[in-house]
Amino acid sequence: MDPDHQGGGRHRHPMTAPSTRRERDAFGEIAIPADRYWGAQTQRALDVFAIGEERFPVSLIRTFGLQKRAAARANRRLGGLPDRLANAVEAAADEVRQGRFDAHFPLPVWQTGSGTQTNMNANEVIANRANEILGQPLGTRDPVHPNDHVNRSQSSNDSFPTVMQIVTATELRDRLEPAAATLQAALAAKAGQFRDVIKIGRTHLMDALPMTLGQGFDTFARQIAAGRDRIGDAMPRLLQLPQGGTAIGTGLNAEAGFDRLVCDEIAAASGLAFRPAESKFEGMGAHDVLVEVSGHLNTLAVSLLKIANDLRWMGSGPRAGLGELIFPDDGLTSSIMPGKRNPTIAEALVQVAFQVIGHHAAITAAGASGSFELNVAKPVLIHNLLGSIRLLGDGMEVFAARFVAGLEADTERLAANVESSLLLATALNPILGYDKVVDITRKAMADGTTPRMAAIALSLLTADEYDRHVDPRRMLGQTRDD
Repeated sequence: MDPDHQGGGRHRHPMTAPSTRRERDAFGEIAIPADRYWGAQTQRALDVFAIGEERFPVSLIRTFGLQKRAAARANRRLGGLPDRLANAVEAAADEVRQGRFDAHFPLPVWQTGSGTQTNMNANEVIANRANEILGQPLGTRDPVHPNDHVNRSQSSNDSFPTVMQIVTATELRDRLEPAAATLQAALAAKAGQFRDVIKIGRTHLMDALPMTLGQGFDTFARQIAAGRDRIGDAMPRLLQLPQGGTAIGTGLNAEAGFDRLVCDEIAAASGLAFRPAESKFEGMGAHDVLVEVSGHLNTLAVSLLKIANDLRWMGSGPRAGLGELIFPDDGLTSSIMPGKRNPTIAEALVQVAFQVIGHHAAITAAGASGSFELNVAKPVLIHNLLGSIRLLGDGMEVFAARFVAGLEADTERLAANVESSLLLATALNPILGYDKVVDITRKAMADGTTPRMAAIALSLLTADEYDRHVDPRRMLGQTRDD
């Protein structure tokens, strides 16, 4: 199998195009590249859906292998699939799950809203491979038939959303959660490192009161922790699978107990507690839980956007900006300004956040596209959702390792900012009253001096009195342990 080959040979030079075989389905014969394991329905769909270049990620394709293997095992246990055929189907589905047939899923995302063509693609690849295992050539559809055996007790309408939920749950666990945990730990470590570094906080982008740099990083870490919690809250609903509902939710042509057996098989293989949905109708006609997950990813993207932008501002400079943070050197620079160091990784994460926010808009519209008993925007929904998970997972890993971990504080700049801050005088409100403190800050601003010097010049306080009442360390609030 050629792992780089996609799309039925249309990317090959005509002189090197593969030979074809003839395969028949209910609509007649069609030519299929001889070395491809897909069948007639997939080949027809390739011609019909010549839209865009977007393909499903391999995580979804491989999850179909898991789902089809679970269905075959359930059908075997219920007496609907003979051992000889079940063994071959399970072996073929396992190979799909392992990634051996990634290149044999050429269809674009832009297809029937139920995902029928990709479900049939899986049925055909598995049937052809099962028949090959049983000693038959590709395209025979005998003894294993893609619809009668691989798709037994199923419909695209319940299989595709089942795969959507399985792959979402596993990608959240295996890709997003570890990355979020890594970033949270990196931010928390910086909160500890900067625990005693005092800086000036800002509101409205303007100087405000003193805080510690550690308090700022603790805020960032808590944002990520809350994002993890939100996603975890959705998991129990995500683990309820609609498999067994078949066409519209009634379960026609599925044996009693099929849904439970499939969920048990998937749970055992994945390590996640999948179970049958309480209502197959809800799981097929609506995908509210996937919209919910996307909403939490959207919130996480918003958190990351704030964190990345705050850090960019705090490290702006190094001479003409805030200059409070020193960025790690990523080895990259300007094409015209020698030695310029930019917050490239933070900027990449900002763009990831923009994309995820855009994905959520598409997912919201797709989730609202359930018409009666079937949502008909499943492919675009899962395409965007998996894209969000991948981008956020990768983005957080890189951001944590290559940016946050290497951040350092410019303690001299921070100390100078604190010393010259006008709003330190706010601590004098209970002593002098608001109006006299206004006089201090106005004079300090006009004279270009510190509020300490202004208070002394106005004869409002002596130097000792000012120092006794205005101590930045005593202005850090009740969140300190000191």
